[in-house]
Amino acid sequence: MMRYVVSLCLLALSWAQDCQVANIQVMQNFNRSLYTGTWYAVGKKDPEGLFLIDNIVANFLVADDGSMTATARGRVNILNNWEMCANMLATFEETMDPAKFRMKYWGVASYLQTGNDDHWVIDTDYENYAIHYSCRQLDTDGTCLDSYSFIFSRSPAGLRPEDQFTVLQKKQDICLLGKYRRVAHTGFCETNNFQPPE
Repeated sequence: MMRYVVSLCLLALSWAQDCQVANIQVMQNFNRSLYTGTWYAVGKKDPEGLFLIDNIVANFLVADDGSMTATARGRVNILNNWEMCANMLATFEETMDPAKFRMKYWGVASYLQTGNDDHWVIDTDYENYAIHYSCRQLDTDGTCLDSYSFIFSRSPAGLRPEDQFTVLQKKQDICLLGKYRRVAHTGFCETNNFQPPE
């Protein structure tokens, strides 16, 4: 019951909220070295177009020179009837804000999506949860027309109870409350590694 009341309060606040992308707050004093390692997507706000569906696991690496790269894999649906596990790669370009990157990504197979999107770290405690945000297209009023976001956990089982309110608040802060879906981890990519020929 209490969770229901909190959700209603946050929804009421969102009606009068400033949703301009330029005003979205990101993680302060972000430490990319602590951010490295394996993250499991447990929640996702989808963008337009083909994208990873579920069983999404990302691994972030920081090289000796400080540059950050990532690999990710997850289930995709090709041509609406072909399920497969896709492998993705990404490099990150730094900006003036240490929690805001430009992320260039591409699929190992040529038919997978490529792009050059924002990768903003909204919040993380590094050990349990992280909240990612990207706006692909701005509207004329400065709000976002096409965005996507991941809720990451260090565990495929999902968020700890003590982290859920913080994550809920951050969803509201980035104007995406109620727009996420749960991301399942069924082991699909552990048993379906076949990639069709290019």
